[in-house]
Amino acid sequence: MGFWQSYRLRLQRKRWRIRSLRKRRELSLFVDRTEQIEPDDILLFSTIRNEDIRLPYFLKYYRDLGVRHFLLVDNDSDDGGAEYLARQPDVSLWRTSASYKRARFGMDWITWLQRKYAHGHWTLVVDPDEFLVYPFCDTRPLKALTDWLDASSIRSFGTMLIDMYPKGPIESAEYERGQDPFEVAPWFDSGNYTISRNHKFGNLWIQGGPRARVFFRDEPERAPALNKIPLVKWDRRFTYVHSTHMLLPRGLNLVYDEWGGEKVSGALLHAKFLQSVTEKAREELERKQHFANSKEYKAYVEGFERREEIWCKWSEKYINWRQLEILGLMSKGNWA
Repeated sequence: MGFWQSYRLRLQRKRWRIRSLRKRRELSLFVDRTEQIEPDDILLFSTIRNEDIRLPYFLKYYRDLGVRHFLLVDNDSDDGGAEYLARQPDVSLWRTSASYKRARFGMDWITWLQRKYAHGHWTLVVDPDEFLVYPFCDTRPLKALTDWLDASSIRSFGTMLIDMYPKGPIESAEYERGQDPFEVAPWFDSGNYTISRNHKFGNLWIQGGPRARVFFRDEPERAPALNKIPLVKWDRRFTYVHSTHMLLPRGLNLVYDEWGGEKVSGALLHAKFLQSVTEKAREELERKQHFANSKEYKAYVEGFERREEIWCKWSEKYINWRQLEILGLMSKGNWA
């Protein structure tokens, strides 16, 4: 990378940090339990809106992995989710009715909270429909992974987003509050992915899977990106660029081995395609608060109107992380 491009990226990172300082004024503290945070706690950050039905399982899942504190931003929910979160002993909650889009799709709010509370901590940034899977997650807590990453001088952990879906119409994927979503939507695409390198930021760019196959079949290059770096040993100088797809400084994006080996990596199981997604897609299309004028949600609505089914004869039923490693969708690298 040339000097001037590196300099421009440093300026961009500085601008985003300054922007997050301004955007902090949009946040109203609802419940503050941050005094409970211990120096070695793993922290989780997320922006939510009308996700009450998902929250009980989401919190349980990450508590079981070893997350010790949740720092959450509620963006104008009206389904009771904020009140539920306020009663949780390990949650600190901020609320805002400001524009999600104008807050860099929520990342300005998260950047401010990370800068204030996450310095020196391993942090997870995930949506309430994303569930981290990593090597040995069935027998080792997340702290075992972060300790190994620390010992290996690795500051960021890459994942691939894997869209999960039901067999049959989406409308039949009835989900009950607190239920494991993968009891309802246990299927995924084992192939059908493309990978390229983003030369500006140094990260891999992954597309494909069922969203490209079903909802963007005519323009697969417009399908959502599936590469994410949700787990980072945070420093207040860091910023995410676009969602958790990439970071600055750009060295944090090198979560793959350029010399032919395999770095340890994981997956985010994406429980988007449950029964509620139809109504939510229509709502988000009307709100137009998502990237590229909510083109992704427009594709969903059009697909639902055609009564598209995501499952096909090549679909694979999820078993465990070892299955994902065998399929080449994640790797334990040299962590044994």
